[in-house]
Amino acid sequence: MRLKTKLVLAITGLVFLVVFTLSWIFLGQLLRQRMSQAYSANDMVAHQISLATQRTLGTIRNVNPNDPNALRAAVAKALRNDPALTELLNSAIRYAPTVFDVTIADSEGRGLLSTDPINLDHLVPHRPEYAELESGGLLRLLEVVFGPPRVYNLTLPLERKSEPFGTVPFATVRVGVRTTFLRFVVEPWLFAALAYTGIAILCSLVFAAFLANLALKPIEQIGARLDALALAEAEGAGEATGARSSDAVVLVSHKIERIGRRMRNVEEVFSALKENLDQIMTNLQDGILLYTHDARAVLVSDSVERFLGISRAEILGAKLHEVFSRNTRLGRLVRESFDARMALVQEEITTETGRHVEISLDFIHDDRAVYPQETLGALLTLHDVESVREIESDLELSRRLAAIGRLTAGVGHEVKNPINAIVVHLELMRNKLGDTDHKAMRHLEVIESEIQRLDRVVQTLVDFSRPVELQLKEQDLRRVVSAVLMLASAELETRDVHVQSDLPDRPVMAKVDADLLKQALLNVVLNGAQAMAEGGKLEVRLAEDGRMALLSIHDQGGGIPADVRDKIFDLYFTTKKDGSGIGLAMTYRIVELHNGSIEVESDATHGTTFILRFPLNTVQENRARGYLMPDGSSSAGSIVAKEPRG
Repeated sequence: MRLKTKLVLAITGLVFLVVFTLSWIFLGQLLRQRMSQAYSANDMVAHQISLATQRTLGTIRNVNPNDPNALRAAVAKALRNDPALTELLNSAIRYAPTVFDVTIADSEGRGLLSTDPINLDHLVPHRPEYAELESGGLLRLLEVVFGPPRVYNLTLPLERKSEPFGTVPFATVRVGVRTTFLRFVVEPWLFAALAYTGIAILCSLVFAAFLANLALKPIEQIGARLDALALAEAEGAGEATGARSSDAVVLVSHKIERIGRRMRNVEEVFSALKENLDQIMTNLQDGILLYTHDARAVLVSDSVERFLGISRAEILGAKLHEVFSRNTRLGRLVRESFDARMALVQEEITTETGRHVEISLDFIHDDRAVYPQETLGALLTLHDVESVREIESDLELSRRLAAIGRLTAGVGHEVKNPINAIVVHLELMRNKLGDTDHKAMRHLEVIESEIQRLDRVVQTLVDFSRPVELQLKEQDLRRVVSAVLMLASAELETRDVHVQSDLPDRPVMAKVDADLLKQALLNVVLNGAQAMAEGGKLEVRLAEDGRMALLSIHDQGGGIPADVRDKIFDLYFTTKKDGSGIGLAMTYRIVELHNGSIEVESDATHGTTFILRFPLNTVQENRARGYLMPDGSSSAGSIVAKEPRG
């Protein structure tokens, strides 16, 4: 059976069920209403007979009320000799359509007066009460009306006053209702109602089937449009010709599934492109903002936060006038240029904080637009001039270090051989002199110690300039930092330095040479401890900044003077009496070998902060290796680094 036919039958069946249920309730209500009307009419007859009986009983005189037999005989005689009462009972039989008989019985159930002579002075047959039919359901009423003939009583009690007992039952008026008579009354309108109900059900079925077909007819039109979309590609055309069926619903289902697969493919491509774009935007040093024609930001690079001090999430979707304020030079220039649709080409301004920023604003035009002045959007670029200068300074420092490396390599090679020759001849001279001249021997010892010191200096130069082969492995930077703090804990305790470490709860994974990185971090930690002569607090924080790991080490020392801050990473430069000037230079070199960066912020009142950045593994790499769960949380086996004592 076709799916469309099943849907039509299901809708038609549902409509039939609803209409049939409503019709059943309607018929039940109508039948109960007819039964209630018959009850009301017969109850009125019973009350009329009751009033007439009480009026007749009021004419009885000279009867001893304490003699039941005499009282009953007097009552029976009075009732039977009252022609009006007898006529009332006969008229009830004659004109009431559902009344079968009427009987006035005493308290014992014997007939005093009845339209049926058999009931006179005999026990009236027991019959069910008519009131029971009013609470019955439709099936019960139909069974009573159209079942075997039965008689139901509508009973109305008569009471009299008795001095010792008050009001006591005296007699009852019993109106018998025959179900055959009820059927004659109910049958005409019931059949008419059934006919109308049947017609209504039939019409509703036809109308439901028509509407179901009419509602499902657009599926064929949808199928035709999906075919047009499918024919746009060769693969879609091949699938469209292969999936042939006589059922339009099945065809549309197949076509929607096929288009769904294409949409999933497009979504995967889009996700890959978006991820690549996010990587590019994350690594950009310049701030990039792409705006639509209504000045709403749709693309924002991470670097914009450094320029505006506003999070990227707040800028995305916000309008340009909501982000840039007229109270700042940068905001005023951008707003005026955007409102005037005037492009900016590398416009350099100095912000209120003294920062030099280069601004470029380019408008994107649609060549097919009716009005050339209409724009599709705008691209705003913020370029940090100071960052370029810092990069140039870092490059210059790298070139100097490279030059020093080449120089020291040559000097080490050239100086090593003469030193070795001097040591040999010095030893020969000591052997020739023997112990005869103590003054000469003392001079030889001084020469030997100076040669050894010179040899150590040359060896240090050679070690510093020797190429380093990195042993890169995936490491949790929390472990590396914890290990460094543990190594330095002994010296930190002797200097009364307390460490406050703040490490993330989840792994911070990066490809590093753990031994070299420990050496670099140890140099910075010990320098920070040595800068606090009277002790203090050393703050170590590890965090993720985009795709970089950010490690900051802050001490509470006296700070680094501004005039020597640019020289602290130079080889052999030191401000300490017993310093060698090699530690920070080696740290700088190790950080560069890891494609990282190192910054220094120093203040005489707040101390010095070294900020080291290292590239992190991508989210996909962490998930593939089980470091992250699919929702971005850390895996169950993650390691929580502990803060070392001291």
